[in-house]
Amino acid sequence: ADLVVNKFSKIVLDEKVLQNHKPVYLMLNKPVGVVSSTKSGNVNERLRKEDPNNLEVYPTVIELIPRADRHELHYAGRLDLNTSGLMLLTNDSRWSEKLSLPDNKVEKRYIVTLANKLSEEYVHAFAAGMYFKKEDVVTKPAKLTILSDHVAEVILVEGKNHQIKRMFGQFDNPVVALHREAIGSLCLGNDLAVGDSRELSEEEVRNIFIY
Repeated sequence: ADLVVNKFSKIVLDEKVLQNHKPVYLMLNKPVGVVSSTKSGNVNERLRKEDPNNLEVYPTVIELIPRADRHELHYAGRLDLNTSGLMLLTNDSRWSEKLSLPDNKVEKRYIVTLANKLSEEYVHAFAAGMYFKKEDVVTKPAKLTILSDHVAEVILVEGKNHQIKRMFGQFDNPVVALHREAIGSLCLGNDLAVGDSRELSEEEVRNIFIY
C-alpha cells in the first residue's frame, strides 16, 4: 500500500535514518521594538526607507529564540514593531497555515490603549465591520469591549495589515499601545517573561483551535 510521507515522517533504510525531523511549536512573549522577521537585514532596510532618519537596527524575533534550529522556524502571525505580546513560531507549515485560514475563524485577542476616550459607538462600528478603501473590502465583525475610558479589548478573526490601528484610525483615535493576549485557546498569561519563549505542549498545539 502507498504511504503518505511528509516533512516529519521518520524514514529508515537499511537501518540508516534518512529523515527524522521533529515538529517544533513555540510561544514567544514579544517585546516592543523587535521585528517579526527571520532576516533582520531586509526588515531594517525597509524601515529605513519608511523613515530615512531612523538608523536604529532592530533585533528580530528569531534572535530571541535560544535554539540551534531557530532559523528553521517561521512565525504564525506577525506583530508590528511597536506591538507586544503572544507570537507563535514553528517549523510546521501545515499547522501555521491552518491557524491563518479565515474559514477556521481562529480568534486573536488584543488589549489596546488609545489616545482619546472610547464610547459605545466604537463597539457597534467594530461589530458591523469597517470598509478599507485600499483593499476595497469590509472587515469581518470584530468584538470590542471597553475596559476603561482609554483601554479596550479587541477580538479579531482575521489579520489585515495594521488592521486594529486602521479601525481606530477611522475614529481619528491613535493607538498608544497594542498587546496581543491570546490566539485561539492559547493565552499568554503572566508566567512567560517579556522576551522569553517556551515550547507548547501537545495538548496546547492540538487544542488551540478549540475554544
